[in-house]
Amino acid sequence: MRRALRALVAVATVSAVVAVPAAALAAPAERDRAGLQKQLDDVADAVAVGAVAEVRDGDHVWRGSSGVAELGTTREVPVNSRFRAGSITKTFLATVVLQLVDEGSLRLDDSVESWLPGVVPDGDGITLRQLLNHTSGVFDYRLTLTLPPSPEFLNYRWRTWSANELIERAVAQPSQVDPPGSAFYYSNTNYTLLGEIVRKATGHSYADEIDRRIIKPLRLKDTELPGTSTRIGGPHPHGYLPVQRSENEPELVDFTEMNPSLFGAGGELISSTADLNRFFTALLDGHLLPRHLFDEMKTAGTDTRNYGLGLSWRDTTCGIRLYGNDGDALSYQSWSFSSRDGRHQVTIAVTPTFKTDPDAAVDNFLNKAVCG
Repeated sequence: MRRALRALVAVATVSAVVAVPAAALAAPAERDRAGLQKQLDDVADAVAVGAVAEVRDGDHVWRGSSGVAELGTTREVPVNSRFRAGSITKTFLATVVLQLVDEGSLRLDDSVESWLPGVVPDGDGITLRQLLNHTSGVFDYRLTLTLPPSPEFLNYRWRTWSANELIERAVAQPSQVDPPGSAFYYSNTNYTLLGEIVRKATGHSYADEIDRRIIKPLRLKDTELPGTSTRIGGPHPHGYLPVQRSENEPELVDFTEMNPSLFGAGGELISSTADLNRFFTALLDGHLLPRHLFDEMKTAGTDTRNYGLGLSWRDTTCGIRLYGNDGDALSYQSWSFSSRDGRHQVTIAVTPTFKTDPDAAVDNFLNKAVCG
């Protein structure tokens, strides 16, 4: 659901979890670059129950894991783990929207009202571009929910949410940007609306379109949009949430299985490090979008955030710019970034302990992976 949720979740310190280092997978085409495993161990020690990563550097591939796959065990995190990728889903959906723009089915300057009449107040003044780059001002439905560490959040675990229900919760709140397009305001509702617009434009669900246009052509064997299915199939670490049941410290509760309709079009994706690296390779190489639309994708909506149309970017300590996205699916958090030339790729996923925000530790890992 995005890193902003982590600030709401991490309201108290959770007791430390000891991370048990796992040896990196060694294959003939792979190498453990000096210190990379140690850097991943540092991530797990600082912020995670478990961590898994894949780093690509030219023809070299390194895969490693650290920590444990399940609390109370010494079971290593599988290097081919699947995990909930959170808001990286937004980059997949944005790619589909831009493919529809290329085909003439949609225009970036189409209004929300023209596709979803009467759904969003003043929707005639909000464009698809503004939904994509989070400048629409439409309230984030996430903020209407009871959030962790409240135990009431667990009541949502098996509930099926419809897109209409989430949108209605959001539009009952006032706009956060006036006028639309003038400021950045991150809202999961933007992509819930885009999912509904894709359905109107194609006659198919956003999940079917992502599957048909991206997952199957790229042969992303570990990637799916699970809909309301609560399980993560295949190898995967367990994910946890802090729950405050008493005045004592919050306890970590296993939240691996849950109904991902809560995330919907903005965050339901399940994937793996290898598949996400493959996806961003195809996106940056021009296999999914023509150059002029990829240029639109990497154009910031405002000068205050490095965020374009479902794509963000960051600069490493050695000056290499990385494009990609990060995702917060509550009990799983992930980052996937690639250099524009495709030479450097890093995907890392963690199951957080919520002791502290993981961004600093992950940034150190990204810099180590790219800069050495």
